[in-house]
Amino acid sequence: MTESLAVVVGKPRAQTAIDRLQAEGVYDADGSRIDPPEGDSSYELAEFTGLPAGDLNRVRTVFAVMSGKGGVGKSTVAALLAAGLRRAGLRVGVLDSDITGPSIPKLFGVSEHPTTSPLGIMPPQTSTGVKIMSINLMLQNEDDAVIWRGPLIASAINQFWNDVFWGDLDALVVDMPPGTSDAALTVMQGLPVTGIVLVTSPQDLAEMVVSKAAKMAGHLDIPLIGVVENMSYVVCPHCGEKYALFGEGNTQQMAETFDTEFLGDLGIDPQLSNLGDQGQIEAYEHPDFKDVIRAAQTVVTDAPSPKFESERKRE
Repeated sequence: MTESLAVVVGKPRAQTAIDRLQAEGVYDADGSRIDPPEGDSSYELAEFTGLPAGDLNRVRTVFAVMSGKGGVGKSTVAALLAAGLRRAGLRVGVLDSDITGPSIPKLFGVSEHPTTSPLGIMPPQTSTGVKIMSINLMLQNEDDAVIWRGPLIASAINQFWNDVFWGDLDALVVDMPPGTSDAALTVMQGLPVTGIVLVTSPQDLAEMVVSKAAKMAGHLDIPLIGVVENMSYVVCPHCGEKYALFGEGNTQQMAETFDTEFLGDLGIDPQLSNLGDQGQIEAYEHPDFKDVIRAAQTVVTDAPSPKFESERKRE
């Protein structure tokens, strides 16, 4: 454990560290476990790698799920996207960047606190293997308030990206906070966001605010993957007819305005609500969501092979 990584020629330093850790039986290729060899202290291992967690991550795509406002079901869409991609066989993580209103752990039924390791903070995993990082997993009680100003919120989001050992992921889904200010700007400027999924509801007021988020993405040159209209309708349990409770939305027209894809509309479904309350959102499947999964899968397929974060920063 004393050999210097710097003397190995022809490999990026991060890859060298991974190769050595795999040889020592410390690191699984998918980043799913840390099992230090007997007799190794964490201090020795940390000194051996000499790299922060962020530099050892290889994340192929980063999807930001954004609405610009609260109350449209953004966290639910983020959770369904992550669960759908995982169901398709992809390696998936969820970064809950909504620091003051985190919902992701509750939806996935995760209450385990993150652990620390020589490679960084280890995110808990859901029953299907989705890695989760949220401020709520670090609180003593899940309903404790996080009363922080902007700089502290931005620092926490950056730590969730740079200090968490995500390992190798095909997709990291970021549940964005409401608004277009500090927290959202931190994600969109601090993370290599591949594309944004916008979430709205049928009301004109919601679409007006969500348009602000779309324009923010344009200002920062981040592609829009598409727009989802949530809470579009409810199905009568007796006759099966659909009713537009909040009126007919203009989401398809909004998608055309911003030259992006309309990914469909989602209804109000009591089953989804119940599964979310029970922490079993991964068990929910609905044909209305298939276009969202398809669009994200296409982006993952078309994305270049992932690089270690340390390499990406040098480019």
